[in-house]
Amino acid sequence: MKSHYLAATAAACLTLSMTQGAQAEDLTLCWAAWDPANALVELSKEFEAQSGHKMTFEFVPWTNFADRMLNELNSGGKLCDLMIGDSQWIGAGAESGHYIKLNDFFDANGISMSDFVPATVTGYSEWPKGTPNYWALPAFGDVVGWTYRKDWFARPEIQAAFKEKTGRDLTPPATFAELKEVAEFFQGREIDGKTVYGASIYTERGSEGITMGVMDVLYSFGFKYDNPDKPYDMEGFVNSPGAVEGLEFYKALYDCCTPPGASNSYMGEGIDAYKSGQVALQMNFAFTWPGFEVDPNVGGGKTGYLVNPAGPTGERFAQLGGQGISVVSYSEKQDAALEYIKWFAQPEVQQKWWSMGGFSALRSVVEDPAFAASQPYAQTYLDSMAIVKDFWAEPAYASLLQASQKRFHDYVVAGEGTAKEALDGLVQDWTEVFQDEGKL
Repeated sequence: MKSHYLAATAAACLTLSMTQGAQAEDLTLCWAAWDPANALVELSKEFEAQSGHKMTFEFVPWTNFADRMLNELNSGGKLCDLMIGDSQWIGAGAESGHYIKLNDFFDANGISMSDFVPATVTGYSEWPKGTPNYWALPAFGDVVGWTYRKDWFARPEIQAAFKEKTGRDLTPPATFAELKEVAEFFQGREIDGKTVYGASIYTERGSEGITMGVMDVLYSFGFKYDNPDKPYDMEGFVNSPGAVEGLEFYKALYDCCTPPGASNSYMGEGIDAYKSGQVALQMNFAFTWPGFEVDPNVGGGKTGYLVNPAGPTGERFAQLGGQGISVVSYSEKQDAALEYIKWFAQPEVQQKWWSMGGFSALRSVVEDPAFAASQPYAQTYLDSMAIVKDFWAEPAYASLLQASQKRFHDYVVAGEGTAKEALDGLVQDWTEVFQDEGKL
């Protein structure tokens, strides 16, 4: 890979790639099938024009994404030259040799991780965490937040009914207690001749859904993955009194305030419930927000965007989503794949990425004074990315996730046992995984 230039314009890119006599390659980029992937296809047409490389895309629905792509990596498959893998995969990507290490490439091409939002560098690029060892470029910043029906909240008759019921004004919830109160108020209410419900939350069992939802709440109730002073020491942290209270809250919210048939809901079901006018509040990743703004039912000022609410002690965190882009070590076209990453890292490309519905993690984009006003959800995105936490990114991520999916779904949806029993069981499950890994 030639490394003596950092193109500033399309013309410069085209000229330089031609003068280097770069071999045109067909590159395949693998990612999930969702709206941002469609935007990336459009954006990548510029790379094709500038580089001469042809881009092919392999997109898999989120519910099958991990199984399909982790199998591809674990088998040493050559389908993917570039992988936009989930944040939790970074440990396995590094330790199992699926991704190439990018430090030397970044250094040679003037790409500095200090130019990206710190949480995305930690979440998407680093392994081990907290060390300057990079296996991906932050590609898509994402975080769990909430949307609410701003138009419903503004109706005088709804405001009056809420005030009469609760004694306070109807405002966007700032705490989880307020969120539940609002959801209870809307549950079963009739609006425009239609029965509506309180909230859509994550309950999906098969992939990662209920874990992403539960953790989004538990962080703000005091949950910690382990002892900050003793890695993998989980007793009293995973199952702390605050974590138990948070899991009890999540079940109470599910029981009181979700629409019928919400026992296996994740991103797509939440989008559908919200766009169809079924719910007043919706938990979902920020990637959904651009689509709401242009939707005929909930766009045009009808939707408000909320940072994840605070817990009972005032702590406020949010579940990190999003992904980094990596070069797959089994690819025979690594130089061309690195060209793509270099192109994608350019500030002007990142600015276009944001304008097309991609969530840039480049600081020069998100810290621009004009950014907060560029979209109705831009400030909420910024505020949310400042408080993120993430699930285990360990190489044994899949086993850790399977355990939490079962424990959370059995308690929250199936109603089995208590929250304390579910979290005690999770400590046992996770301990066994780390023992098998030789870390305990």
